This record gives sequence, C-alpha cells and structure tokens, in this order.
Amino acid sequence: MEPPVTAVYDANILYPAPLRDLFVRIAQAGLVWARWTETIHDEWIRNVLKDNPHLSGERLARTRTLMNDAVRDCLVTGYEELAGTQVRAFAAAEFA
Repeated sequence: MEPPVTAVYDANILYPAPLRDLFVRIAQAGLVWARWTETIHDEWIRNVLKDNPHLSGERLARTRTLMNDAVRDCLVTGYEELAGTQVRAFAAAEFA
C-alpha cells in the first residue's frame, strides 16, 4: 500500500468549521497526510475572530491544540529559514 499524499491545509480549508471538521476526518482516516503550520493556524484564527468577535481567543486556542493532537505529525516546523512570505511558508510546509 502506498503512503497517502501530503496535503497542506491552508487557512481557507481550516475556516469555516464544517470544512475543517471534514478535512480533519479525512486525515484521521489516513486518506491524506495533512500538514499545516502555526502561521496557517494564526491566519484562520485571526479570520474567525474578525468575523465572529463574540468568540474567545482561548476557545480557538483550544481548537488549535485539539487539531494538532487529532492529526499525527501535522505540524510543520523548521521551515522559517526557507520562507520569507506566507506564500513561501505554504510551499515550504509542503516540502518540510
């Protein structure tokens, strides 16, 4: 059996919540190896808070932690030297 394809989940996949839930489940099922960065987390959380000011940052921080715990080896680190912009951060995450 071949390993699953690597998929970098960008902020537009992680927000809105129903789409995030679907794609986390796809990763949990082993259909893809989902990857994201703290920068990607920051972006979707910033957008959620902008669109939903009644939500708390603590609640979204908990969601971030639950996501990182739910998908094995999802968090890409050590790419910062390769990436000077968000676009390069996204590309670096795919190859890290």
